[in-house]
Amino acid sequence: MTTVTDQFLPPQKPSEAVSGVTVRLAGDSGDGMQLLGTQLTNTSALAGNDVATFPDFPAEIRAPVGTRAGVSGFQVQFSAEQIFTPGDGVDALVVMNPAALVTNIGDLKKSGILIINSDSFGPKDLKLAKLDTNPLEDGTIEPYRSIKVSMSKMTLAAVEETGLSTKFAGRCKNFFAMGLVFWLYGRDVEPTLRFIEKKFSKKPEVAEANRRALKAGWNYGETTEDFASTYQVPKAELTPGTYRNVMGNQALAWGLVAASKLSKKELFLGSYPITPASDILHELSKHKNFGVRTFQAEDEIAAICSAIGAAFGGAMALTTSSGPGIALKGEGLGLALMLELPMLIVDVQRGGPSTGLPTKTEQSDLMMMMYGRNGESPLPIIAARSPSDCFMTAIEAWRVAVKFMTPVIIMSDGYIANGAEPWRIPDVSELPEIKVTHPAGAVEGEEFLPYSRNEDLARPWAVPGTPGLMHRVGGLEKQDGTGNVSYDPDNHQKMVQTRAEKVARVADFVDPIEVEGSDSGTLLISWGGTYGACHTAMKQAVAEGVSVGHVHCRWVSPFPANLGDVIAKYDRVLVAELNSGQLLTLLKSTYLVDAKGLNKVKGKPFQVSEVVDALKAISK
Repeated sequence: MTTVTDQFLPPQKPSEAVSGVTVRLAGDSGDGMQLLGTQLTNTSALAGNDVATFPDFPAEIRAPVGTRAGVSGFQVQFSAEQIFTPGDGVDALVVMNPAALVTNIGDLKKSGILIINSDSFGPKDLKLAKLDTNPLEDGTIEPYRSIKVSMSKMTLAAVEETGLSTKFAGRCKNFFAMGLVFWLYGRDVEPTLRFIEKKFSKKPEVAEANRRALKAGWNYGETTEDFASTYQVPKAELTPGTYRNVMGNQALAWGLVAASKLSKKELFLGSYPITPASDILHELSKHKNFGVRTFQAEDEIAAICSAIGAAFGGAMALTTSSGPGIALKGEGLGLALMLELPMLIVDVQRGGPSTGLPTKTEQSDLMMMMYGRNGESPLPIIAARSPSDCFMTAIEAWRVAVKFMTPVIIMSDGYIANGAEPWRIPDVSELPEIKVTHPAGAVEGEEFLPYSRNEDLARPWAVPGTPGLMHRVGGLEKQDGTGNVSYDPDNHQKMVQTRAEKVARVADFVDPIEVEGSDSGTLLISWGGTYGACHTAMKQAVAEGVSVGHVHCRWVSPFPANLGDVIAKYDRVLVAELNSGQLLTLLKSTYLVDAKGLNKVKGKPFQVSEVVDALKAISK
């Protein structure tokens, strides 16, 4: 077999410098768009650009080929400036079939680059996409710089000598598209060549075919007359340090491992797989060398109950799920609260209700996490704001859990979980200390009181088997101090109020809310994965002369102690969230503020332009 050994020559066409680019890749779920997007992300990060991504894929494992429902996409923005979103309007769109074109072309900027696999626009392809006319011929693509590329045929020709069947050779067309996009934006192909070598080390003919397809795409860009120039994005000026690209679920898993080491506790995860939280289980299962123990339970109830058992046994315990699974964990959450054990509950939100939109993002679980348990059962809730923020979110949540002896809820969402961005690897010395203490044993002559409390209202974390520390556990109400079963009405009221007060005191422990932007006019409030769009919109609105301040709530229960004072300084308040107004309702009831909501429930994150338009409208 002939091996491609000659190097990819640098583009000879003129190069145009741009500050940033947003590229979207779209095709069938089997077309390898997620792989193409991941490689473009990684090579851009290695080039020193700031990067943000947004994968978008069907809920079905085997989505209908060629249909609109089966379209899989991946959007990446890489920039010479610090960015907080994967971009609004798309500068370049690569589509592999008609369904991908019609479902994505509305986001392409006028005069944007549209690269089309023209081999996939036959009568059958149009019928699957439910199109009566060919969009390549009916004027649909006229407003754009359209480049029709016979990707499938040129890929087959490029890999013909490898001996692969037509079926397998055709699957290499994503690498052809990758080579073309890499050429267009001056991306280094070496990291991808190393990836191919490692990924297909046991299938050398497949590795060779993908290398050939990659080079064919690169050469097409260099030789065709369709492109007059390439584009170069300079390095971004980021905070000095060592960076790597991370996805939200990955960063959260690493933060959990770090928290276990900072607190000198073995980590136990009891989990039942569910989209989009499953990758936390997958990632943690790789780290047994750090004392991590993962248990894939038979259902959600078993998952949380196993975590409660691990917490009772003195381990750092957590359970992970998404909305439907969290609903099943409700009774277990109440038990963990009643036992006052430190543990973490991770909710990676998705579109609902019921099975809803498993692969789409939403923020509609907030009320469930606040109130979705029987009885008076408040819990601290922290929400990560970005993929890289998931690392410190995990550490901060565990600090609160062990300090106040309470379960803590971590909220993420599909946008954060599957998105990626550069993460500055912290120096271990920069990470906060997490002190965990256990009573060494009963004091001679004194009764052990498992529900006695310290200045934080936290009870002692007694490890089973410690001499003299035997005590009762269970879901029935506890007698203050002794922990014995109590039906006394005054005791019940006292215990309910004590548990609520303990959670309320978290507000004074966490960092106060910080305001970015203007200190008067309109206050924009966000939480969770809306941070990037809202922060960028605030900056854009201020630059256009609109007086806007922005606060982002990582802690949504309790709210930071100074949030009410901050809100009182502004004439108008706009709350942006991907639901029908859940945080808005909480803020209104807590602070009696006449706030307005910017709400979106489409399974997609906010575009910056949507937030800017809302800020201008409310500020008139």
